[in-house]
Amino acid sequence: MEEILEHIKELEEEVAQLRTKLEVPVKIKRIEELQTMMSDASFWHDQAEAGKVVDEIKKLKAEVDDIEEITLMVDELNELAQLDDESLADDISTEFSKVNAKLKELHRALLFSGRFDSSDAIVELNSGAGGTESCDWVQMLYRMYTRWSENKKFSIRVLNEVKGDEAGIKNITFMVTGLRAYGLLKCEVGVHRLVRISPFDSNKRRHTSFASVDVVPDVADELEIKVNPDDLKIDTYRSSGAGGQHVNTTDSAVRITHIPTGIVVTCQNERSQHQNRLSAMKILTAKLYRIEEEKQKAQMQSLSGSKQRIEWGSQIRSYVLHPYLMVKDHRTGHEVPTAKDVLDGNIDSFIYAYLESMIGNN
Repeated sequence: MEEILEHIKELEEEVAQLRTKLEVPVKIKRIEELQTMMSDASFWHDQAEAGKVVDEIKKLKAEVDDIEEITLMVDELNELAQLDDESLADDISTEFSKVNAKLKELHRALLFSGRFDSSDAIVELNSGAGGTESCDWVQMLYRMYTRWSENKKFSIRVLNEVKGDEAGIKNITFMVTGLRAYGLLKCEVGVHRLVRISPFDSNKRRHTSFASVDVVPDVADELEIKVNPDDLKIDTYRSSGAGGQHVNTTDSAVRITHIPTGIVVTCQNERSQHQNRLSAMKILTAKLYRIEEEKQKAQMQSLSGSKQRIEWGSQIRSYVLHPYLMVKDHRTGHEVPTAKDVLDGNIDSFIYAYLESMIGNN
């Protein structure tokens, strides 16, 4: 029993260290500040700002609740062990397993140290060369990310969608809302390759399709990026997407082109032209911020003489459905034979393998 109590003491120390690393006291103080703001009589006058405060509180509380939960679990385990009852050995072993699983989950939270890792994510999928094949592949990827989001109880909202000429989706932009959505999905940026027997080929030949995934954080309001209006070309046109009769019969869709960089952002699924324009500007601002961030990284790497990793726009993962089943990430070497499970949204093993490899490379 002394050995068990010693182990519990080690767990208590580990939880205390995690509490410090995860800045729990700072987060608790921030929650109190936000709750004070919410108690003000004028708080709900600005619905947009009020919504941001509510979202921030939810995310902070989720993080704090996790550490409080494991603290309680360790306390209960200690109380169980203090009874010094051999008949409780199986119960103690079960509780140890639960605590260790929770600790692993909390240690993973330390992987999300980026400035915007806790933010929501804006994801853009684009079909590559290959016509209908690639469009169908984009639709499969969209389904994969939708299933993954559902499993995490995240929400998805489509901002723009262009259907394929015959089937599938040419490109789609959607918002994923949930704790650390960007921190998780940023690992998906790059080219995704599919190998399979084509359902569109009457001769049942094997085809290879490509689609690109881009992810930016939903943090336009927090970015110090000033966009010169003279650098923008803004077009409006009739929406062809979902949204009801009003959307489809007025020029509510917005396309913004940033002339210096050539970045084009389109949004058509909001209820009005104004909302579509705001959403498009939000995406453009985040993309411009990322370009500046990549420039700074490249400059630092050139000064230090370090070799730059090929990331943006590179082929990162292959999904093979014929002649065997396999999904392999080319950055980490992580692979699984359960390709259908992966396409059904089980991508966490790839996400965490990448995050952990990045910690090792830094």
